[in-house]
Amino acid sequence: MRTLITTLVCTVNGVRHERTVEPRLLLSDFLRHELGLTGTHVGCEHGVCGACTVLLDGEAVRSCLMFAVQADGHDVATVEGLSDGSGGADALHPLQAAFREAHGLQCGFCTPGVLMTLVPFLRDHPDPDEREIREALSGNLCRCTGYQNIVAAVRLACGAAARA
Repeated sequence: MRTLITTLVCTVNGVRHERTVEPRLLLSDFLRHELGLTGTHVGCEHGVCGACTVLLDGEAVRSCLMFAVQADGHDVATVEGLSDGSGGADALHPLQAAFREAHGLQCGFCTPGVLMTLVPFLRDHPDPDEREIREALSGNLCRCTGYQNIVAAVRLACGAAARA
């Protein structure tokens, strides 16, 4: 039996990567196992929970539903790439800082996917109300927080962005 191999070239968190991969390799597995970016979590493997959400050319996608080769020629951003690093190695993206401040996470399993969902949402909706925030989060399952502190963190991030 012959294994088909193809070359994938994509940019992940600003770094160009070229790898030979099997066409059936999922983007989530490519990020986690080939690149070591384990912040992309795999929960349901059906695209339901949102834990595997990453950005593809700036838009939120479920990496467990995409083949890695579909990212060929595209820009992928993971939670590891959220901070621009300008504040040093421990710098946080404003949304991450708001989550820390408002206790928007507990176990943290869903947090990377929630953050990556919210980044393009807040880009397009810089001052959302609570209903809009909850609607944006409707594709991300969290079994710990009850979402109240997540919503509070988003509201805090919006206020912090407006003051900055």
